[in-house]
Amino acid sequence: MSDVSSTSRTGGVAWPGIASFLVLAFGLSWLADLVLLLGGGLGNPAFGLIMQFRMMTPAFAAIVLGFFFDRNSVIHRGRLHGPVRLFILYFLGLTLLQAAGAGIAIASPAGIAPVSQALMAMNVVGLVALVVLRSRKGGKESFQGAGLAGGRWQVWALYGLGIIAFYGLQAFLNYVTGLGAPVDLATTLPPNALGAMPAPAFLAVGAFNAVGLGPLLGLVITFGEEYGWRGYLQGELVRMGRRRGVLLLGVIWGAWHWPVIWMGYNYPGHPVLGSLAMVAVCVILSFFLAHAVYKAKGIWVAAYLHALSNQTLSFTFILLVKPADNLISFGIGLPGLALGTLVVLILLRDPIWREERLYRIGSSDCLVGRRLAGNRVRSPQAGHPGATRYGGRDHDDPHPR
Repeated sequence: MSDVSSTSRTGGVAWPGIASFLVLAFGLSWLADLVLLLGGGLGNPAFGLIMQFRMMTPAFAAIVLGFFFDRNSVIHRGRLHGPVRLFILYFLGLTLLQAAGAGIAIASPAGIAPVSQALMAMNVVGLVALVVLRSRKGGKESFQGAGLAGGRWQVWALYGLGIIAFYGLQAFLNYVTGLGAPVDLATTLPPNALGAMPAPAFLAVGAFNAVGLGPLLGLVITFGEEYGWRGYLQGELVRMGRRRGVLLLGVIWGAWHWPVIWMGYNYPGHPVLGSLAMVAVCVILSFFLAHAVYKAKGIWVAAYLHALSNQTLSFTFILLVKPADNLISFGIGLPGLALGTLVVLILLRDPIWREERLYRIGSSDCLVGRRLAGNRVRSPQAGHPGATRYGGRDHDDPHPR
């Protein structure tokens, strides 16, 4: 395969590279969707494992192309060294194991439980490895150079609280407007699920899992989406300008979900309008997550917020207040989209969206960066962190990772 970044560009955007990424990311995930459909759709016993695999395909596609084929990528195997290389290779292997696990579960449904437990353990190992590798000498710099910085913890906390408050408000609005109804755990949960545990205690444990433990345990899985969407694709599309690039990213991300929407996921009974609503959801989330990445100066905040959003949404609308119809209720329905649009309009007032369209190795506009022909790139260790050189001038990168 030729260097995906060496062909011609339009408006500074590397469309051939983007096309290669989208073909691979969509191809892998939609192939998984086809397997899911042929195996019974949403009722497929291996549904959870297949969905986890498809979530990992965007990062898998970006890493495969960057590590093996794009000689100008900062994660190319010829220049990627240090602790981050081990994590990149681990993630590639974990994605293949996830695919194999889904295949085993499809062939032998009796093996779903042990396979799921084994893969969960591997995800925990990945999380521990991430912490250990970053804590090693030169670890943070190694991850930063590959576009894998953690970012400011204050942004993790502030935006995380914002997600919790946002979904909590929407559950409350469903309740007071009659667009949703309180969940009766005794009839909603499987028999004996509560056991001797009082319902309030069960909800307290569920809330802790949703906003505390769950997002951390799911961090490596949601990294699978975020490194592909926010890490690679956003970095390319914002060459058109941040607003336009993130908008287009949201549309692409929404379309990526369509096969499972057509099967009845998220918007049962609304395959067409549900597909459009999913695009709107992804556009709103894309602006929110992009803003968090710009503020935090790291990609991992997007992976965390993505996991937190999934967990909190599931908890509030499955265990607290169930929407009457996902399309017309608060949450991911039309009223929720209206509230989300208001949030985006507020975020767009931030001057950060009006920054010049500069290509910066090591900036959050190019989390998976590439070296442009004829440009001299200065290592972040030279001078001060985040400084890059291009076009004959030095620029302070306001988004070091």
